Amino acid sequence: MKLTVRRKGKKKTVPIPAFISALVILLSLLIISVLAAITFGNAEISVKEVYSVIAWEIFRDERFSSYASGAVHDVVWLIRFPRVLLAVAVGMGLSVCGVIMQAVVKNPLADPYVLGISSGASLGATLAILFGFGTFLGSNSVGIMAFLGAVATSFAVLFLSKIGGTSNAGRLILAGMAVSAVCSAFSNFAIYLANDKNATSEIMFWTMGSLASAKWENVRVILPIMILGTAIFWTQFRNLNLMLLGDETSVTLGTDLHKVRGKYMILSSLMVGFAVYAAGVIGFVGLVVPHAVRMIFGTDHKLLIPISALVGSIFLIWADVLCRIILKNSELPIGVLISLIGAPCFIYLMVRRSYGFGGERT
Repeated sequence: MKLTVRRKGKKKTVPIPAFISALVILLSLLIISVLAAITFGNAEISVKEVYSVIAWEIFRDERFSSYASGAVHDVVWLIRFPRVLLAVAVGMGLSVCGVIMQAVVKNPLADPYVLGISSGASLGATLAILFGFGTFLGSNSVGIMAFLGAVATSFAVLFLSKIGGTSNAGRLILAGMAVSAVCSAFSNFAIYLANDKNATSEIMFWTMGSLASAKWENVRVILPIMILGTAIFWTQFRNLNLMLLGDETSVTLGTDLHKVRGKYMILSSLMVGFAVYAAGVIGFVGLVVPHAVRMIFGTDHKLLIPISALVGSIFLIWADVLCRIILKNSELPIGVLISLIGAPCFIYLMVRRSYGFGGERT
């Protein structure tokens, strides 16, 4: 049995055993990456101590009871482990949403932030930091305001894309550009009015992205949401494949994609909003990972979604490890490192003569 995807009149088949083998290998690599990443950090903790803490917390074996508390326990269990799992969740969510956004707007250069979600999140965080919006929400007010900003921006884009006609890929892109410009302008205006250097530095650091604030409370909520969202999108692979062929073609095949496009936008925005809430703004993951996977496995979303989820998780885990160890006694914002990787990839995709993307080459 083979999975088939058409590309400009040709068929590209991927045998089911090869697909399953790839999933097993990537899942194994993900587990190995999680276990390995916990051993990295500025604090000098031996591998034995790291796994002794984990063994105590998971199995409650009395042989490891000496690691039930103390500085080593806190660093491993309360700081490193939730941070690595948050990287898994955020990498998965951003990569899958990148796949979805590229299908929804039928643009191979799209990522989760192409429709203004990033700018909306930044505006929400800016208002929280500079003017205290959402202080009643407690210590997580900045992240929650960023989440609300991302979701509100998405609804605004959907609303604008339907004015004067039916929403389609072109209208979504134009509405996203307009909303992004407005949000960026308001953010810059707020920074100018506040004239607070300390707050401006905090905003800049937050918009660069970081997993340093990871907590078990966040991981227990965000990781299941990302897994559930990925599973839901995986069941929609047929509609996503049709989106690459265009609205007119899908209608002739008996499927109207206008309604489902809005639903996919809302779910993607919720996933990105949670990622922004937990880790700030991290760009390019949703652009680089789907393209890397697509170049190997083709454009069939039945393959593309689960493999992108695993690759995105692994990618963000090791990107975060590099951020922790690349500078001694300091931490590089993860958004900076990923931009250094993603920007050249973005330029490469722009200057490349042609790119296989579903039913046509762009």
